[in-house]
Amino acid sequence: MRFGGVVALDGVSFSIDDGEICGLIGPNGAGKTTLFNCLNRLYVPSRGRIAFAGEDILSLPTHRVAELGIGRTFQNLALFGTMSVRQNVMIGGHCRTRGGYFAHALRLPFVAGEEAGLRRRVTGMLERLGLAAVADRPVGSLNFATQKRVELARALVTQPRLLLLDEPAGGLNHEEVDDLRLLIGALRDEFNMSVLLVEHHLNLVMRVSDRVVALNFGRKIADGAPAEVQSNAEVIRAYLGSDE
Repeated sequence: MRFGGVVALDGVSFSIDDGEICGLIGPNGAGKTTLFNCLNRLYVPSRGRIAFAGEDILSLPTHRVAELGIGRTFQNLALFGTMSVRQNVMIGGHCRTRGGYFAHALRLPFVAGEEAGLRRRVTGMLERLGLAAVADRPVGSLNFATQKRVELARALVTQPRLLLLDEPAGGLNHEEVDDLRLLIGALRDEFNMSVLLVEHHLNLVMRVSDRVVALNFGRKIADGAPAEVQSNAEVIRAYLGSDE
């Protein structure tokens, strides 16, 4: 992936197994968020291939990515601040409904049933993530940690097979980070999905991940078990500038 003369991703290649939690680490500017933006088609890579469940997603329209089963949260929250928690989460669920703009405008018979089913699914998700008490409050009135959960709920209601978590621990205190670690593992098991996690909080990554991939200056420098990557000399140099 190039931005003018800058090569943000340079031949990065790895795979994620079904049900695997894979941590993606690297210093600032390593290319982690750029990689996420390619995976959910916010960016189109200069060259290469992204295969999901055997299908090349670069050949698909952007809106099909969520339908295919890739959900995502953002490092910088991408919520609708004046809308309620429930409304924000329902937006995510619409990728699983059949009714389009005209079907809803005309209130075709199947639309009411779909909306009722979506509301039930959203209510269950809000309860699962501890958001039921704030379901009808504007998202903009909530603290940052709660907004993070709203974004997670919106991603989960798309029923993803692969969940992309971009800096989910940002702004959380130590206790909240440990709760998040337990939550990520539980959600992986409960929803039978794979997780790709970008996070600067290395303790969280190493404790929750089955495997870790490390990037530096847009290139992959390590790929393996957490303990193996943590002790990798090139990874240590990328973070600390030396082998010490």
